[in-house]
Amino acid sequence: MGNDAYYITAGELAAAGSGQIPDELRSARHLIYSSPATLAFNSPGAQGFGVKRAGLAVPGSVMLLVSPGCCGRNTTLLTERREYDGRFFFLLMDETDIVTGRHLRKIPDAVREVVAACAERPTSVMICITCVDALLGTDMDRVCRKASEAAGVPVLPCYMYALTREGRIPPMAAVRKTVYQLLEKRKKRASSVNILGSFTPYDDDSELYGILRGIGIRKIREISRCEDFESYLEMAEANFNLVLNPESRVAAADLEKRLGIPFIEMTRVYQIDKIHRQYELFGAALGVMVDDSAWMAEAEAAVADFRERYPDAAFSVGEWLNADPFELSLALLRYGFRVNEIFGTVTDVNRIYIRRIAEISPETRIYTNLSPTMLFYDCAGGEDVITLGKDAGYYHPDGVNVPWNDEQQPFGYRGLTRLFERLAEAAGKAEGIS
Repeated sequence: MGNDAYYITAGELAAAGSGQIPDELRSARHLIYSSPATLAFNSPGAQGFGVKRAGLAVPGSVMLLVSPGCCGRNTTLLTERREYDGRFFFLLMDETDIVTGRHLRKIPDAVREVVAACAERPTSVMICITCVDALLGTDMDRVCRKASEAAGVPVLPCYMYALTREGRIPPMAAVRKTVYQLLEKRKKRASSVNILGSFTPYDDDSELYGILRGIGIRKIREISRCEDFESYLEMAEANFNLVLNPESRVAAADLEKRLGIPFIEMTRVYQIDKIHRQYELFGAALGVMVDDSAWMAEAEAAVADFRERYPDAAFSVGEWLNADPFELSLALLRYGFRVNEIFGTVTDVNRIYIRRIAEISPETRIYTNLSPTMLFYDCAGGEDVITLGKDAGYYHPDGVNVPWNDEQQPFGYRGLTRLFERLAEAAGKAEGIS
């Protein structure tokens, strides 16, 4: 293989067949390496948002972290951010709590103390719990009901369970459901829509907003843009929800069941024809025509310009970025570039991309960031590749790197256009240095 880090080629993985993911790529089958993808204390793909920060997306909410000291230590980094000042509280567990579950009786009193300590009465209290309570089998809904009765404010659970990362509802999907639990039924408005996706806004100049306004939508709400609790509650007026992140699917299904708000799902992709097809299907679902020609032409021009300047560009694609690394790699290959390697978590969902990658570039190597063998990854030769994602940049410190991990989220044509503008800028600077 040329180095001791485990990898499998796209051709080999595709040939293995559906559902046949090697144990080396399954984090539940081996020890986990605290790789670059986990250095932000979040799961790969969560970027700057883990469960704790995401749970405070509700305006005016505060959080009580119930955990051993080691699990809560990194939360102190968040308290240094101005927007989280005075919003985190801690109930630390000792060994007796962990063994007996004694801490559960303390939670209602702790919540009451938290509410009393706040300068302004919080709109809700989020209780963040860890794998300890997962192993204890704690009924957090019951605990939260008791705490709510004691404090007189809504109390909701946030599950920071790394053990469920590969389960049916992983932590980042569960917390997305939690943050919409306070919405109550309201009269629907035909000109109102919610975007369920990230915990930060999408790019202000994204064509998505222009397309929505072009079909008569006047109120476009995102939880990250809600300035106060009332504007958050107004999300219940939406005629439909637009799901832009698959981890929001559970939340959307719950809102449909509880509040009768249907949802339409689109995915962040970087293949131009797939972006266009999504907008076609979106328009068909609403019975309207969507004219995306101007934005499509802009994206095509950005790709063509970069390809003209750097026709032999080769990429190393990580997973710590605003993209599915396998879909983005497939897009780059289809645009005529080389993708030497991909650092990513292989699931049944992205196997469709891997099959297509194998058809175009069967020798593309696939690594998993969480494999302990990545300790032995050989970084030699990285100066000849363009790395995408902070993790890929870590493995190739001498290469041109575009982190593509801004908190404001890219989407659609404008996301693709901006990506290639960043690539051109980074490659141009590298040329100037050399």
